[in-house]
Amino acid sequence: MVVSESDLQEWVEGERRNIIGMADMLGVPSEIYSRDPMSLIPALQDYVSRAPLDEFEQSDWITLHADLMSYVADYLIQKHGARWTVADDPAAPRGYRCVIEAMGRDGQTRRIDPFDVVSKEFGSLPIEITRMLASAELTLRLASQAEEGE
Repeated sequence: MVVSESDLQEWVEGERRNIIGMADMLGVPSEIYSRDPMSLIPALQDYVSRAPLDEFEQSDWITLHADLMSYVADYLIQKHGARWTVADDPAAPRGYRCVIEAMGRDGQTRRIDPFDVVSKEFGSLPIEITRMLASAELTLRLASQAEEGE
């Protein structure tokens, strides 16, 4: 399956708009968030901690998943110079997935699907934003050995 550059760019822009909207909704101005993606962590953690997860319907989980996926991706892009790219995936409905790609501290380029990062976090409730981000960073080998041991 071939994905056009304009389709990928549309995806990238949509994900960015989503997390900027989420930041605004949580009271973090877009200019502050854009300077420091970590500025959203306290507000986002408070939001997920107070969310009545046991009352969520499927549509609520999908929305939360999409919002957290946008944040994980944008955090990696802003903090580590990662980028969205397309990976073939015959098991996916469209035959591909949009994934985040970054060069680790070891010089190797790795990919991660932010959807999977959030899914893993949902399996370890309560949701911890910093744990979710750290998991993504470690998978991509963006943390140094010293940071991993802390």
